[in-house]
Formats: sequence, C-alpha cells, structure tokens
Amino acid sequence: MSLNRSEKEAVINEVTSLAAKAQTLVIAEYRGITVADMTKLRSDARSQGVSLSVLKNTLARRAVAGSQFDVVADQMTGPLIYGFSEDAVAAAKVVADFAKSNDKLVIRGGAFAGKALDVNGVKQLANIPSKEVLLAQLCGLLMSPISRTAVVLGALAAKKEEGSAEAAAA
Repeated sequence: MSLNRSEKEAVINEVTSLAAKAQTLVIAEYRGITVADMTKLRSDARSQGVSLSVLKNTLARRAVAGSQFDVVADQMTGPLIYGFSEDAVAAAKVVADFAKSNDKLVIRGGAFAGKALDVNGVKQLANIPSKEVLLAQLCGLLMSPISRTAVVLGALAAKKEEGSAEAAAA
C-alpha cells in the first residue's frame, strides 16, 4: 500500500518523536513470522513500554536523521521491525526474549547512547537487569553494612548484659 505525501510526513513525525524520547533502538528482521506470533510480540512489547513499528526503511532513515539513532541508518534494509524504548534495556530485552523462542525473528542491530550495537551488543544489553532489579540490588548493598553493624552491636550488648548479670550473682 502506497502512502501519499502527507501520510509519509505523519509517519516521519511520529517516528521522530519516538526517537526523541527513546534511549534505545533495536532493529530486527521479521521475515516469515506468523501474524499470531507478531501479535504476541507486539503485546509483550506494549506491556514493557516498547514501541514496535514496521516501517518503510526510507521513512525510518529520514525520521532518525540527526538523532542519536542515525548511526544505524546504514543497517535499515530489508523487512525490519523497529523497537524504540525509553527504558535503556526494555526494547533489547523484549526482542531478544522473543528471538530465543522464535528463530524467524533475527536481530540485526540497534543503537544505544549514540553508539551502534551489533547483534551481540543488543543481546548483552538485553541481559542487563531492569531498573527496578538494579535499584533493589543497590538497596541491598547499602543495607548490608548497616544490618551487620546492628547484629554486632546487639551481640555486644547481650554479652555485656550477660557479664553484668554474672557479676551481680557472684
């Protein structure tokens, strides 16, 4: 289906606004994926805050021109799905997790913080824990010394009370 000029401009504007808010772009080839699988992928992506789009590559290149995702414009060939996410790891995680269970989805690359990522870079980004998990781990690290100190002080206080009780009994 061919788009007229105003429809193309609307697509470019929409993708440009997505790119302006996003931290990560993941590009994957979707050749041979069934409609049911694609629907499941889109549903998973939506629940994680990832915007997945099938776009004409020329429109995608125009939309990301001048943005931090311009570094992957040369990879935009063939039937591609574009995943933009504001969370640094969400797009990579959604696409990589789906690619594990569906060999028809082939990760081609991506971009993060103005740097192009190859397939391994996208997979490494997908293996980083989510923001919530990282914050929980940080809280655990910060609480560990405090709780250990409290346990030691509690043991010292108990020992001191035990020693003063023995002295009073003697």
